[in-house]
Amino acid sequence: MSHIDYFFSPISPFTYLVGNRFEEIVEKRKATVTYKPIDAIALFSLTGGTPPAQRHPSRQEYRFQELQRQSKKKNMPITLKPQFFPTNAALSSYAIITAQADGSGDIGGLVRGVLRACWAEEKDIAEDDVIKDCLRQAGFDPALSDNGLLSGAETYAANLEEALKRGVFGSPFYIVDDGARFWGQDRLDDLDAHLADNL
Repeated sequence: MSHIDYFFSPISPFTYLVGNRFEEIVEKRKATVTYKPIDAIALFSLTGGTPPAQRHPSRQEYRFQELQRQSKKKNMPITLKPQFFPTNAALSSYAIITAQADGSGDIGGLVRGVLRACWAEEKDIAEDDVIKDCLRQAGFDPALSDNGLLSGAETYAANLEEALKRGVFGSPFYIVDDGARFWGQDRLDDLDAHLADNL
């Protein structure tokens, strides 16, 4: 059985566009997962990347076109310029970390709910009521957002350090326990083929 460490940012539009495809692959291949939310803006600066708002206009324009194309292909609504982007992803990340440790709900559903709140529903995922609603919809106790803030913060920082050591430079990023790395929602078919020993 393979294990996958899933590094992602709750404010990444390309991670939003993963939809439920990753969890479908995990279930089909009987893999296990550790969800590892990271600070993508910090990751960009530490790995030679540039935050979207600081990129050349031609890169920003292409990014919008690609997001539109991918959202149409996946039939997933997306707001190209959400009202609350960028926002502080730390608190929603802490909630995801705490919920994963709790294990009482659907962690994949929680991650998708947070991403959907940002990119399809134009909600501020730094707001406590938004985070609580995402927890509730994924079958977790909303009070988890009030618990484990210190351990969540420590794990969030540790996730970034681990990401840097293991060659992560974007979101979504998947690392299989055999060392294979896959970057981007458009590499999920390759991840699936790898887990099936076909790539």
